[in-house]
Amino acid sequence: MDSVSKVNIRSLLDQVAALSAGIIAYPEGDRTHPVTISYAELRNQALQRASWLKNRAEFRPRGVILVHFQRHLDNITWFWATILAGSVPALSPPLVSTSEGRKAHFKHLHNMLQDPLLLSRRDLLAGSFGENEVLRTVAVEEFEDAGLKETALDNPTCSRVNGNGEAHVGDSDLAVLMLTSGSSGNCKAVCLTHQQMFASIRGKLAVMPVSDGSSVLNWIGLDHVASLMETHLLAMYAGVDQIHIQAPEVLSNPLLFLRLLSKHKVSMTFAPDFFLRKLLAMLDTTSEEAKQEFDLSKLLYLVSGGEPNNVDTGSRVTTHLQSLGVSPSNLITPGFGMTEICAGAIYNRNFPDIDIKAQREAGALGSTIPGIEIRISPIDANEPKAETQSNGVSGGAANKAGVLEVRGPVVFSSYFNNDEATKAAFTEDGWFRTGDLGTIDAEGQLKLEGRLKELININSVKFLPYEIEGAIEQARIPGVAPSFVACFSHLETSTGPEEIFVVYQHDFASDDIEARMSTLHTLMRTVILFTSARPRVLPLPPGILEKTTLGKLSRPKIQNALAEGKYKDQVLFNDRVLQEYQESHFSGPSNDNEHKLVAVFKETLGLDKDVNIDMPILDTGITSVDLIRLKRAVEVDFGIEDIPMITIMTNTTIRSLAEAVQKLKASDLSSVYQPVVTLQPHGSKTPLWLFHPGVGEILVFLALAQHFPDRPIYAMRPRGFNPGEETFQDLADLHATYYNALKQKQPTGPYALAGYSYGGMVAFELAKKLEATGDEVKFIGSFDLPPYIKHVMSRLDWTGCLLHVAFFCDLFSEDRADELSPEIRSLSKSEQLARVLAEANPVRRAELGITLTSLDTWTEVTFSLANIGRNYDPSGTVSCMDVFFCDPLRGVAASREEYRYTQLNRWEEFVGNDLKFHEVDGQHYTMISPERVPKFQQKLKNVLSARGL
Repeated sequence: MDSVSKVNIRSLLDQVAALSAGIIAYPEGDRTHPVTISYAELRNQALQRASWLKNRAEFRPRGVILVHFQRHLDNITWFWATILAGSVPALSPPLVSTSEGRKAHFKHLHNMLQDPLLLSRRDLLAGSFGENEVLRTVAVEEFEDAGLKETALDNPTCSRVNGNGEAHVGDSDLAVLMLTSGSSGNCKAVCLTHQQMFASIRGKLAVMPVSDGSSVLNWIGLDHVASLMETHLLAMYAGVDQIHIQAPEVLSNPLLFLRLLSKHKVSMTFAPDFFLRKLLAMLDTTSEEAKQEFDLSKLLYLVSGGEPNNVDTGSRVTTHLQSLGVSPSNLITPGFGMTEICAGAIYNRNFPDIDIKAQREAGALGSTIPGIEIRISPIDANEPKAETQSNGVSGGAANKAGVLEVRGPVVFSSYFNNDEATKAAFTEDGWFRTGDLGTIDAEGQLKLEGRLKELININSVKFLPYEIEGAIEQARIPGVAPSFVACFSHLETSTGPEEIFVVYQHDFASDDIEARMSTLHTLMRTVILFTSARPRVLPLPPGILEKTTLGKLSRPKIQNALAEGKYKDQVLFNDRVLQEYQESHFSGPSNDNEHKLVAVFKETLGLDKDVNIDMPILDTGITSVDLIRLKRAVEVDFGIEDIPMITIMTNTTIRSLAEAVQKLKASDLSSVYQPVVTLQPHGSKTPLWLFHPGVGEILVFLALAQHFPDRPIYAMRPRGFNPGEETFQDLADLHATYYNALKQKQPTGPYALAGYSYGGMVAFELAKKLEATGDEVKFIGSFDLPPYIKHVMSRLDWTGCLLHVAFFCDLFSEDRADELSPEIRSLSKSEQLARVLAEANPVRRAELGITLTSLDTWTEVTFSLANIGRNYDPSGTVSCMDVFFCDPLRGVAASREEYRYTQLNRWEEFVGNDLKFHEVDGQHYTMISPERVPKFQQKLKNVLSARGL
């Protein structure tokens, strides 16, 4: 219909009335007998209702009419009636569940919409609006009871005039008001103009053209902008049928969804990620014979939005649907939209292939439709704005997170009767601030990172709620109902620190105290590991947390409910249960050593409560730096010159550590070299073996190991750190020592090995040994190491190793290390050590407890490892390998791409046909740092799962 001029959406209805297409709507509870009306019949019904409305005493020309119905056809016909009557429809969403909330909402609507008229049915006015005292109302049964359905039209052309019978409405005039969710306060009314709506429809169809003879299917209420714009008006514009069914019917039976797609030759519909998961579970268990009833050959687009799209889910659903006749591999189309931009305006038409190639867990949102430009602006308003390129994508550094801003004909220009909100919504240069954080990669693909106002600031480190929620969901914690977790910031007092608050729906009995405590401990451990902060946690019984039509929880609504005291009874009950349990299960110190250790722990870790001496130390969220500080504090308090780190790491409670320290005080500190250190002893899954980087330090793995409570984690430590230990003299000695230790600890496979940097070489060599003797190695991980390392090792003389250790420990920057190198190389070793310590950040040096002696020992171990790797030549092959890569070492390559395709790809010479690459965040020295580990461990877990581990 592009050849036909459309002045406004009234003219759209006039023009489609000449077509044979129309609306097919299934009443609630009836899946076989839909109501069918043509667009011509829709126009006639709307004109009849418009004529009746205009004759009502309550009617005000160009006034706002709230349209609130449960059935799709009611919403559609009365939406058009208000348009044709010359009013402005405001599509009313479902009401909140509380009486207090509904009353406040009614009052707000009355004021914001300037005394609107409410159209609804009698049962809704008596039920949902029963507490209304401010809104003027009309029950549409009055029209039906009057028998006006078949009356002749007094004004068949009223769709072309405004409410006063004057000149027709222009394309820049207000057409519709869409109400925002109001999740963080009172809702706003978004003004959508005729021009904006047509620009949006044209843009959507330019990206996703709909074929003649097909249809579009909707199961969301017309109050949602996606239902109005991407189904109803888009179908009319394209001149095709539109199918409507109530949401509960589809959500309760995903196969019904497929039957409707097949029956009505649907080419476009909507399917958010949570529904795709339901559909996948159903298809996985549906027989091939049962699938024969479906013919999805017309299906082109499953538009998906509202939450991130899991790439694996999308790929598997696509494969299933292709077996049912779907042709395109890019059927599932993740998108980004808002009410203010007429629903979807950015779409990923290359999902899941482009995301599989980029090794993303969640799909990108793609690029813009015609009619909108996007840019990423710095979170800090003092930083310069990015330039906008002609392709509608902002310039600046790719993948740098910032605030998503948009502009163009698709974007609204104001909120109704709210100048203050309108002004705050736009930048000085006219861009709409979406409030979303995102990145745009080098290919122009948008990826969202969360909402700016939802950032949680803990000790100057910012976290996004969905990341923490994702960590909890991925942990699959017993007692936590899947997809019923909300996380947000919380201030106990206006002057207190910001805290993380987690609300979840429990699936244990409310009086099951053991289950409640077990869930609490696991959930707190998960959050502490992710954020290094202890959260506040509130479990709620089923029925309290409500989801939207799109299957989402509203964090702001839950946060407001907490602040308003709506969960008070549950908070009091939970607090009482926790206090009683802790009092009955608390073990305090019973001797001097335990008392001293408790004092050390509280001071070193900043704990302000009594410490249970049987509590696992790792449950405090201890970091590698904390562990070193704790080691030094224990040495000082107990008068022991040096406590081996392995003693601290292998005694997991204060009680056992106190016993170990007592033994150390009464005996010789020297001990037999033990290469294996257990970082995580528990779990039934295949153990993961980790091999140290070139600096020999295994504490680098501590943060990573804590994310695997269901899998034993072992690390190998090199010789030379403890008194009496000689460093390794050659690689053969190192490999044989580690191999024998590994086989003694884990005699049989399957094996999972991974090495960080230098350790990648060790993992490769041990995997060769294991496979040569018939053992199965299911995972070999190389954390940022190419197979050829001679050129890197040759640069590391003793001075290079000293400086390498120094910036690895963050005593000073890599730039400063480069500057110091020529200055100190001619000095003696003792002078070099002294100079480096003098240059070191004193706070960091004190945190790590680094002395001349410990720095010398560390450097000698590093130099020995570099020296024996200087002549390493890889040879032989292994069955598989997963290479994790990030920004390369300085001087190794100019970019990730160069590093990936000129050096890391040479692993192809030493791996069979199963070599995979995984891009991760950070730089070589920070890829598994505590800040990076939360995302790194998620990718590692996914890779292990894909390997059958």
